[in-house]
Amino acid sequence: MNTKTFASQADLEEKRVSFERLSDNAYAYTAEGDPNTGIVIGDDAVMVIDTQATPVMAADVIRRIREVTDKPIKYVLLSHYHAVRVLGASAYQAEGCEQIIASQDTYELIVERGEQDKASEIGRFPRLFRNVETVPEGLTWPTLTFSGKMTLWLGSLEVQILQLGRGHTKGDTVVWLPKDRILFSGDLVEFDATPYAGDAYFQDWPQTLDNIAALQPAKLVPGRGAALQTPEAVAAGLNGTRAFVSELYASVKAGVAAGRELKAVYRETYDDLARRYGQWVIFAHCMPFDVTRAYDEASGHVDPRIWTAERDLAMWQALEQ
Repeated sequence: MNTKTFASQADLEEKRVSFERLSDNAYAYTAEGDPNTGIVIGDDAVMVIDTQATPVMAADVIRRIREVTDKPIKYVLLSHYHAVRVLGASAYQAEGCEQIIASQDTYELIVERGEQDKASEIGRFPRLFRNVETVPEGLTWPTLTFSGKMTLWLGSLEVQILQLGRGHTKGDTVVWLPKDRILFSGDLVEFDATPYAGDAYFQDWPQTLDNIAALQPAKLVPGRGAALQTPEAVAAGLNGTRAFVSELYASVKAGVAAGRELKAVYRETYDDLARRYGQWVIFAHCMPFDVTRAYDEASGHVDPRIWTAERDLAMWQALEQ
């Protein structure tokens, strides 16, 4: 008998939001393990990094930005394509948004699987899509794409938008402020929160984290969890994410090599990782998706299969019943 509620449908407790100043140019909007948003304030404009999941939720980000600046929010940056990060984009149009920026890889993922991902994510975690009826019909489309690296100047402030490698998705994008040595990582890095890896590239992810570390950030805003405000905290976030991803993939790869079925590999990997990471936010939510993707990758499926609402439920029932 299935004893676990599907994904995070039973997670109804609202989280306390923090809005922290990292420098004259950077703020972090965090919510106790819910998805984070980054804010960059230049001489003449503001950039928002990841929009929140609905326009109503984005309105709270805007309210807090307006407490510290009246400059127009000209740019929205999508760190990747997941619905929980992008569907609030329409709220920024009234604030002067001129461009929605994403990597070309992220654009292509929206084309390929955006509709399915939207339905899948809303079904998994309804609380994160508060007032979902306010999301406009259709998908959130970037208006400006890049490959590898793009530099924006917000007046005299240099903002580097970088692809440092695949990990959480193939389109992962970070924002780097060289002057302040502050990095916004999206879901490539989490802190005290379980990395979701259902669309991941496990074999690439550790190297991508090493590429982030090579920039030597003094501060880092992860995709989930508290803003990391010292080099030591940054290292802890990078090391924790790297350890989780590496240990999960090693466990699953060993199971595949031994010819074991997915459910047996899942149970063993879950129990093993729970001893070290079970207290992390959304651990029970992520593990079925993470192990399924790792099993596919270890079995030779280079690219992630598309998650649909139907596939989500079938997978959950197969592994958790």
